[in-house]
Amino acid sequence: MKKLLTAIFAMASASCAMAQETTTSPLEISGSVDTYFKYDFAKNPLNGKTSFVTDHNSVSLGMIDIALKKKTGKASFVGELSFGPRGQGQSIPDASVNPVPSASSFHIQNLYVNYDFTDQFSMTAGYMGTFIGYEVISPVGNFNYSTSYLFTNGPFQNAGIKATYKFSDKVSLMAGLFNDWNVYSASRGVSAIGGQLMVAPVEGWTAYINALSGAGYGGYGTIIDLTTSYQITEKFKLGLNAANYDIKDSSVQGSYAGAALYPQYAVADAVTIGLRGEYFKAKAYGTTAASSTTALTLTANVKSGGLTFIPEVRLDHNSDKPFFNKSGAIAPNAGQFSLAAVYAF
Repeated sequence: MKKLLTAIFAMASASCAMAQETTTSPLEISGSVDTYFKYDFAKNPLNGKTSFVTDHNSVSLGMIDIALKKKTGKASFVGELSFGPRGQGQSIPDASVNPVPSASSFHIQNLYVNYDFTDQFSMTAGYMGTFIGYEVISPVGNFNYSTSYLFTNGPFQNAGIKATYKFSDKVSLMAGLFNDWNVYSASRGVSAIGGQLMVAPVEGWTAYINALSGAGYGGYGTIIDLTTSYQITEKFKLGLNAANYDIKDSSVQGSYAGAALYPQYAVADAVTIGLRGEYFKAKAYGTTAASSTTALTLTANVKSGGLTFIPEVRLDHNSDKPFFNKSGAIAPNAGQFSLAAVYAF
């Protein structure tokens, strides 16, 4: 009898161990490290009007990014931290309401939990990279190393709770309640609602229609955003981002509209060349007239293992002359060359 009980206990223990192995994933660790050199053709660092790549004639740091992921049964979590100027460059635009970031280079990129109630329905709560827009904070997630005007003026991150229902592999819907942009502490509190419709009409083509309304940059407003990419052939990919943001108070700065097109072509297994053509309009507010910028960025990605070299030439134009020439006078045009190295692990 004792031997039988021992055998049953051993079998039960083995079964529990096997069940645990099938429902618990190992802890995943991933991340990236990046550095860059940028040279402004007018030798003026103030010509960089978008996020992160701001230095001139300098070998500069991006950030080290470390992400932890784990899933146990239906529950999972993601924790992602960054250290360095690119991570800390996510300053809060509305400093009158939100706290100004500290001098520390530490920044939380993602910190959230998720629960899959069914294969179709899940809920997520915490601090998340925004669902708005084509580009993201981490350089690993972007083809271009410099960022677009749409990225710089939109939200970077959202704290909140959201529910996602997957109707099929081709259609899903997300809806959620969020704090104001880029804030994971209680400033205005839960003050925005948002949603995302994902459709994948054909293989290789995915589109996201996004909306976020409530507290954001400049005040209370609503942003509507389209993000889509289509792998047309094995070598040619085309992306598009279009957005419109309107603040309720027309006397406040921050409303904008714009679109960016991202064609990319793989000339070899390890080399892809792409363009980003962008039109961005800062809308009129108070007595200040609207202002528009066009920008063209030529970028190459040259890969070797986990390392990607990113040479890039960027040209910006705005007839209102927000840039500077070599003598320091205001100018309608700006241009930069940069070379970045990004290692993903």
